[in-house]
Amino acid sequence: MKKSLTVLTAAFVASSLLTSACSKEAPAAEGQGAKPVDPVLNETGYPIVKEPVKLQFFTGRNSGGAENFNERMLWKEYAKKTGIDVDFQLVNFENLSEKFNLAMSSGNYPDAFHTARISTNDIVKYGSQGMFIPLNGMIDKYAPNFKKLLDQYPAIKKGITMPDGNIYSVPLVYEPDFYAVLISQKLWINNDWLTKLKMPVPKTLDDYYSYLKAVKNTDLNGNGKADEIPYGGVGTGSLLEVLKGSFGLMNKGTNHRNVDVDPATNKLRFIPTDPRYKELLQYLNKLYTEGLIDKDITTIKNPAFAAKGSQGIYGSLVTTFPSTVMGQKQYVIPAPFEGPHGDKLFTNIQNPLVQPGAFVITDKNKHPEATMRWIDYFFSDEGQQNFFMGFEGVTFKKTADGKLNYTDEIMNNPKGMEQGVMKYLTWPGGSYPGYVTKKYFKAVDEETNNQHKVLGDSLPKENWPAFTYTVEESDQMKTLWTDLNTYIDGMTVKFITGAAPFSEWDNYTATVKKMKVDEYMKLYEGAAQRYQSSK
Repeated sequence: MKKSLTVLTAAFVASSLLTSACSKEAPAAEGQGAKPVDPVLNETGYPIVKEPVKLQFFTGRNSGGAENFNERMLWKEYAKKTGIDVDFQLVNFENLSEKFNLAMSSGNYPDAFHTARISTNDIVKYGSQGMFIPLNGMIDKYAPNFKKLLDQYPAIKKGITMPDGNIYSVPLVYEPDFYAVLISQKLWINNDWLTKLKMPVPKTLDDYYSYLKAVKNTDLNGNGKADEIPYGGVGTGSLLEVLKGSFGLMNKGTNHRNVDVDPATNKLRFIPTDPRYKELLQYLNKLYTEGLIDKDITTIKNPAFAAKGSQGIYGSLVTTFPSTVMGQKQYVIPAPFEGPHGDKLFTNIQNPLVQPGAFVITDKNKHPEATMRWIDYFFSDEGQQNFFMGFEGVTFKKTADGKLNYTDEIMNNPKGMEQGVMKYLTWPGGSYPGYVTKKYFKAVDEETNNQHKVLGDSLPKENWPAFTYTVEESDQMKTLWTDLNTYIDGMTVKFITGAAPFSEWDNYTATVKKMKVDEYMKLYEGAAQRYQSSK
């Protein structure tokens, strides 16, 4: 992954080649001069402000995550430490895009966006309009911890520097060799049930099918009921993404889910209309029609999925970690299944620059320097410890050799460790601004992290970062992709569930072509060429 960071560095050199409508200078953030104009700011030490300050944050959350950030111990204690009281206005991730667009178009947006998954296109757009303030000067003066990370990994700095030269956001970054989090969603198989069935871990797609059939036809939990579910997840997309590598698809990583490079031609390939994508859908359709996929797959949400999983009734599932999400420790990660063409890749892996737009400060904020100091804390050693581990004697204990472990209350929570954590902390659900390291992210124990080694040799040789587009290009891309994505997603589910027969495939691909996919790919090609020329 360190190699991937080098690639990422090269990728964003291309941004200097962009001719952008956002070349118009964005207004400088208040207080970026030699001396802050904010009279309440303490430039160093704590509290951050000389008198109490209240800020309002638009904050994304997982639907199964903490319900009230304002009442969690982490934020109460941090408010005491800083003098800054943040009102976290929570928006479920499912509604995030809609609510964000509404806030920006109406002008009724907050002091900052936190855990907001803001795209680079929107960062460019609203930064150029002055609604997101540039952070460059404030990072140098008020964010020593974040600046240290940028100096350590220049690729990250280039990745969050927009074509106009400004940095408008604080990202979510994963430690480059922390595979357990870089590979977020992965397939797990119930090892106890493999043992009962006297079956080895599946190596091919056919093996996996045979295992799922055996789960369906065997009373593996011994309760006399046919309640075993061969495969479970949230939506059909999770298994689709995990199995793309078995068909040689998505070979540039998850920043490019729908476009990769066809190794036969070395040209860009639009995955949703490729014949191999059809084969993948046909495989999933076989699993679905034979009752090997949970009947609730298209409607189930994360809380219900976790609740089902805590009963230990899944033979296989896609999630982050069954041990933490569901309290189930009997699952193992298989090596990628070999597909019909001999492919056995695992391509569902993120780039270390996971969320470029995890946190932005808006022009509504009267205390931008104080807000910069507020967020910088979570890139410090102490801040990472508080954010992920909480407080000694309450949420964690320290061993004689200095290691930190969650308390028994959290580790032995019958609904899973994350449920125990959420009583005090708010990290479950992801997408927060910060730096995730093996040292403090204890949702992954060493044994679980080591399991990911089975995927190591099967990862993409080149993991592309997200491309950066000019304002004009991003507007065109968004217009084209909105309709394309809606149609493709809908038809993908229909093909998998059998609502649309595969005799309609040719009509489907023709419709995609009519929806100007060629124009979309031309824009993509331009960005890819800029990326390649920067290497």
